Amino acid sequence: MRASQVVAVLVCGMLFGFGLALSTMVSPEVVLSFLQWRDAGLMLVMGGALAVTLLAYRFGPRVLKRPLLGGEFGHHVAVMDRDTLVGAAIFGIGWGLCGVCPGPAIAGLGTGQVELLWALAGIFAGAGLQGWRASR
Repeated sequence: MRASQVVAVLVCGMLFGFGLALSTMVSPEVVLSFLQWRDAGLMLVMGGALAVTLLAYRFGPRVLKRPLLGGEFGHHVAVMDRDTLVGAAIFGIGWGLCGVCPGPAIAGLGTGQVELLWALAGIFAGAGLQGWRASR
């Protein structure tokens, strides 16, 4: 990986973490109130993120001939199979139980919420278990 790519990844990660902290998505209490239909504020955050992503995926390859940091634009066909549905259900159940998903958990550590280490431990354990299962 070139130095420019490393810098771009770090800047994008910091921007993402800042956005998560600013939108309070790093707070499990806020996320759980959203999941319980008591607070719709995060719907605006997710809707904004979805709109930006759709526009970038739709118009990025038309505006740019190549990605800014090299390579080529690719097309990945998504597959909806049993493993995808089971994984999505497990992820959703975990998110609903603790109010944390991986990105906000890591960003939340930057805001001093060390209790999120428990959620990250569970996330890493689940990822390790899935990797072990997939390698069999």
